[in-house]
Amino acid sequence: MSESANGYDDRTIKQRLASARAAAEGESARRKQLECLVVRYRNRPDRCTITPRECSEEERLTHWLSADLSAVVDLEDAR
Repeated sequence: MSESANGYDDRTIKQRLASARAAAEGESARRKQLECLVVRYRNRPDRCTITPRECSEEERLTHWLSADLSAVVDLEDAR
């Protein structure tokens, strides 16, 4: 953010909108880089594991998140 001496953002509206759009596109790109794997079990809850799509085998050992599918809700239901 560019601030003038009076503390206000002195960029034009066009510059601020372009900056906001670039930030939103960057966020969208980060979201697309995840992948989900569901493992189905016979005698226990199915499990969903989310990992980064692009990472080394070494990173994959520590860069993951798993949850029982019973704990996962549809995004539309959570809104």
